[in-house]
Amino acid sequence: MKSKKVIIISAIVLAVVAALVVFLVLSKKDAYRILKIFEVEGQANVSREGKGDITPYANMVLESGDKVSLDTGKLSIQADEDKFIYLEENSEIQLNASGSSKNSKTNIELIKGSITNDIKNKLSDDSSYDINTPNSTMSVRGTVFFVTIYEIDGVKYTRICVFEGAVATKLVYKDGTESDNEVSVPKGKEVTIYEDGTTTDYVSEPTDIDYNTLPDNVLELLIEINDDGKELSITNPEIKRILEGPYYVTFMYDKKEFGTQTVNKGDKATVPSLSPASSGGWDFDFDTPIDRDTVIEWK
Repeated sequence: MKSKKVIIISAIVLAVVAALVVFLVLSKKDAYRILKIFEVEGQANVSREGKGDITPYANMVLESGDKVSLDTGKLSIQADEDKFIYLEENSEIQLNASGSSKNSKTNIELIKGSITNDIKNKLSDDSSYDINTPNSTMSVRGTVFFVTIYEIDGVKYTRICVFEGAVATKLVYKDGTESDNEVSVPKGKEVTIYEDGTTTDYVSEPTDIDYNTLPDNVLELLIEINDDGKELSITNPEIKRILEGPYYVTFMYDKKEFGTQTVNKGDKATVPSLSPASSGGWDFDFDTPIDRDTVIEWK
């Protein structure tokens, strides 16, 4: 009788321990966030506080606070199962992440260059995904968008192009404070923000994306995302024509279309046989190979 009690008690204890182990494993699994280098080729670097520079490799686990830079080649980062960050060449970000896979907080400081973001699933109510640049901040729930920062003649610019969903943007002033007003950039639109030392503002209201000015590898990435089943703001045939041609050359006189030419990629436009006026000329170097749709005006 005594041995039976011992066996029963032992079985109960084992069952409790097994249940506790399962609970802990499931809890740990639920709390785990994937944060890693997804793919890397070329010259790249991870700078980690206390450890210095580390050469990144595929599946390398990243830590919050890491600075990731790409000089040449390509590099992408996976955050959780469904968030991907693609760096352009000559780009650097600082990655700050916290929370679990169910309440993830992802914050990216774009230090220089450009990134494309692909958030495949809508974020939970307890999650956030934000990007900061020197003159703006943006937050999303689930979208595909491109962000680049650059400087011309001392003026700092941030360009945001949205291919799916919407991105909420705010100005960040020189003293670090944010504007009260939020501008939402919807699918198929872009905005540019400038800061000239005294003023921080939007160049204009959201306008149609100028896809011809996007880097080729961003367009190639959009083809892959479309192939995964998303319906972006541009179709694959439209992207392929931007990448491969043929291109349309439009000749404008007095703000009206004077004529058009269809030119293969790398070929040159030809001077129209007829001129729209007795004085003036086409404002274009006809020795320039055509690599996009082009408008040439009579000056």
